This record gives sequence, C-alpha cells and structure tokens, in this order.
Amino acid sequence: MAVELCKGRLDALTQPDKFDNETLGKVLREGKAPLVLFQSMLAIEQRKMGLEEGEVPGTDLLAAIQAAAEADKEVALVDRDIQTTLRRAWRKMRFSEKRKVLMAVLFEEETTGDEVSVDELLENTDLITQLMDELREVAPAAGEVLIDERDEFLAASIQRLRSRGKVLAVIGAGHLEGVANHLRGNQEPDKERMRELNFIAPPNPAWKVAKWGIPALMLGLFAWFASQGDMAALKDAAATWLALNAALAALGALIARGHPLAILTAAIASPITSLNPTLAAGWFAGLVQLKVAAPSTKDLQNFLRLDQLSLFWKNKVGRVLLVTALANLGSTAGAWIAGSAILGSLF
Repeated sequence: MAVELCKGRLDALTQPDKFDNETLGKVLREGKAPLVLFQSMLAIEQRKMGLEEGEVPGTDLLAAIQAAAEADKEVALVDRDIQTTLRRAWRKMRFSEKRKVLMAVLFEEETTGDEVSVDELLENTDLITQLMDELREVAPAAGEVLIDERDEFLAASIQRLRSRGKVLAVIGAGHLEGVANHLRGNQEPDKERMRELNFIAPPNPAWKVAKWGIPALMLGLFAWFASQGDMAALKDAAATWLALNAALAALGALIARGHPLAILTAAIASPITSLNPTLAAGWFAGLVQLKVAAPSTKDLQNFLRLDQLSLFWKNKVGRVLLVTALANLGSTAGAWIAGSAILGSLF
C-alpha cells in the first residue's frame, strides 16, 4: 500500500508527544519559526476544505496504514519530505504571493450557508478543481510546488513500486487527477527529474548581499562619523538606529501579544542583532516568551488542531511562534527604515 505521507508527517501524526517545549525551543534557535507558521497556515486551509473541526489532517491516511497492518501488507511512504516541499514553495514564492497568502488567511470572509462535507469533496471533482485553482490564483508558485510537483513525485514513487506487484495507493482527492495523468504513461521515473524535485535552491544572492550590506554600511558610517570627529552626526545616527530598530521590533512582539519581558527583549536585542546577520531579535524574544509563558501539554496538543489563524494568539505555542516571527519582521523593517533615514540625512 502506497500512502501520501513522508516520514516527517508520519512521525508528527503517530508521535504528537514529540512536539514539546524542547522541540519548540530548537525550532526557534534554528530560525524555523516562519516555516512552522507557514506549514500551520496550510494545515488551517486544509481543514477548511472539508475536514471535521478539531481533526488533524492526515488521520485518514493513518486509517489506511492501520488497515494495511491488519491485512499484513507492506506500507510505502511515497510523498516528498514536507520540509523540502515547504522550503521549495517558500523560495519560489515572490513577496507579493507571500503577502496574498497571509492576507487570504488573515482576512478570509466567514463562510455562509452549509459547510462543504468530505463526501461532497470526494464526489464533486469540479469542487476540488475549484479549490486547487483558488490556490494557484493566490500563489501560483506555491500551487506549482504543493500540487503539480507533488503529483509528479507521488506518481514516480508509485511507479517504482509497480515493479514489485500490485499497488493500492491512498492519496488526497486533490492529487487524484494529476497522479493518474502521470501514471497513464507507464514510464520509468526520471532519476534526474526526481533529484530536481528534491533540490532546495539557495537564497537569492541579492538578499544575502542586502543582509550583510546594510550592517556593513551602518558600521562603516558610524566609524566614518567618529573618524571625522562629527560626534553630533554620530549621536543622531545612533539614536535613529536605536529608536527605529527597538520600536518596530517591540511593535512586532506587541502585535503578537507577547509577554512584557519578550517585548522588552525584542526592543533591546534588535539594534544589536540588526548589525549581526547571524542573529535575530525574534529568536531572543521568542525564547523569553517560551520561558516566561511556557506552553502546557494541552497547548501543544491543541496547536496541532487549530482551524483559525486568530486562535494562534490564544494558544501559547502559536504565540511563541508569532512573537518570534513578528519581532523579526519588525526588526528587519526597523533596520531598513533606519538605514534609509540615516543615508537620507547625508544628502
């Protein structure tokens, strides 16, 4: 039996207790908070596509695995690793697409009338197509990675298993048509194409230049003011840098409804971390939030079942991630605005 899961998703479904405060702290330290938030937003949208309230996406696939075990059949995980999929989607999406996805989740209108049921989704292929088209309309790059690439990857994985005998594949309704189309050719999977689908492109070089260029430019300006003995300009530049970095990072943590100590940490750390690209103010603010408002076991379990983004602010896990991400966003904005203001004062 081939199942539309990867090892990471299977572990998350079968071992939810592994997601504890220690794991959450590791997520923050490794800078993966935005990725986890992105994955959580996708899970929210998946629940809106017909899953029962409070149900974790993937439980239907677990039922298939259980049925295979009862029938003493081998189970093959045929989906691409979730981290690879998310990173490829994030890297391919333009800023405008990321903004549209965020706005779609934040400000989606309340649905009226009867909710769509699972049975309706399975029986109505036009409805499934409409849902897929809506994703492509909001974020074409994400649609390509999350739907088209995974269709191709799933089909190739299933095709490899066919040489060993009959295969029963259990996949989501949104992938049925795409996977079937790829399998009709009955061709051996292209190894080079599979490597390409597993490849994660490095960040845009321009972003790396900006990431290191702004701190280098600011430090250079501060040093130049000092060497010229222009202490008034140095004080003004330092005050601008400190004020904007601290204020906007603190604002981000405040919007996330962080603990006062986390907000203070964001404000103190931002002017320093903005001069060191290997650090981020949100990491420190998030770790403080985790320390002073540690999520309970119930918070950790409920986080996996959230079906509205607004509930992130009420869940301690969601709040830790929001404090981290929004403090980082504020700190980045502060560095750009402060840098522009300081440069503008020279002309």
